[in-house]
Amino acid sequence: MLPILIAILFIVLLLISVPISSALGIVSLTPSLLDPNFSISAEYIIRSMLGGIDSFPLLAVPMFVLSGILMAKGGVSKKLFDVFSYFLGDHTAGMPCAVIVTCLFYGAISGSAPATVAAVGSMTIPLQIRMGYDKTFITALVAVAGGLGVIIPPSIPFILYGMASGASVGKMFMAGILPGVLIAALLMLYAFYYCKRHGEDKAKIHEEVDVLHEKGFVKVFIESFWALLTPVIILGCIYSGIASPTEAAVISVFYAFIISKFVYRTLAWKDIKGVFVEAIKTFAPILFILAAAVAFSRIITLLQIPQSAGTFILHSFSSKFAVLLIINVLLLIVGMVMDTSPAILILTPILLPITTSLGIDPIHFGIIMVVNLAIGFVTPPIGINLFVASSLTDVPVMQIAKKAMPLIGFFLLALLLITFVPAISLALVG
Repeated sequence: MLPILIAILFIVLLLISVPISSALGIVSLTPSLLDPNFSISAEYIIRSMLGGIDSFPLLAVPMFVLSGILMAKGGVSKKLFDVFSYFLGDHTAGMPCAVIVTCLFYGAISGSAPATVAAVGSMTIPLQIRMGYDKTFITALVAVAGGLGVIIPPSIPFILYGMASGASVGKMFMAGILPGVLIAALLMLYAFYYCKRHGEDKAKIHEEVDVLHEKGFVKVFIESFWALLTPVIILGCIYSGIASPTEAAVISVFYAFIISKFVYRTLAWKDIKGVFVEAIKTFAPILFILAAAVAFSRIITLLQIPQSAGTFILHSFSSKFAVLLIINVLLLIVGMVMDTSPAILILTPILLPITTSLGIDPIHFGIIMVVNLAIGFVTPPIGINLFVASSLTDVPVMQIAKKAMPLIGFFLLALLLITFVPAISLALVG
């Protein structure tokens, strides 16, 4: 009875727009307040909230947030886009594909989907419109490709999943590379089809690309070199064993500051305060959610909710294929109505035991979960990438969503391949 009461209370709190961190905290305290004989007290729950955020791996999250904001202020996305445009611009759909590849690389810097949309979109969307591309299409493309920001490592959701599941964050980072590349390739395939069908203004495109060609490859590459080196340094430090993900995150902050301030000279001293304020505003809500989610996970474990959910699903569906489909549908729905961070922290303790019992590798399941929730970034009603992209172009959110549907279809195709072909996620994991 108590698990049902908690589930109803949680849903009601969300429906009346109580902040999710507060809703989790209230639900976590409810059993001890209703039942004086409950095994853990309210005081213990509050201590567990504070203890849950006293975590070395968790320090990577604010550091990657700060690094991404420094890179955004430093105009790194423009440097990345220039070098990809140099090679791709003259080909069919070359410029939209350059946008997708830029999102792929910028995701390896920011670790955040909305940050990727804001940084890449603010620079590329006006340029693409000037070259004759449909405004709504290119806005939708950036919104969807921005989802790569949480799949390509380093990824903030991967860190949170690692914390919630006990999986190695370094292995999660390694596992995210091939799925991210697969999704980017499928998005580029659709961009090629779209441009073939609707045509491109080759004269305007050549005019822009010729400016880069006049600079010459050496100059364009040198200007972009330090930006291209960013993911190499961050991931290289992790995979070579030089640094842990948290230490690599700190390295990325110093690197982002040095190249933005002293190499590209696009970051003024007066901007530093604003960068720290923005980073705190971005991370603080995650911190509150994380603290409450730690307590919530302990409560649902004590109430044996994961075991009950697992028993119900495994008894209702006989095959591994069916269970994976049901979990995917559930995650897609959750991604539509809940932000990625709380979704991971709430659902991992419930779903991971089910998938583990089916013999699914926790690393593989982590990739499935994050890819599902990444699709939620571009699906209403939450669809935060849609709102960020809309704010850049003033195109209504629903218009962007409609134009994004074929792109989301290719994203879903990638999800199915990632779900049922584990090697895509695990091939690079040692």
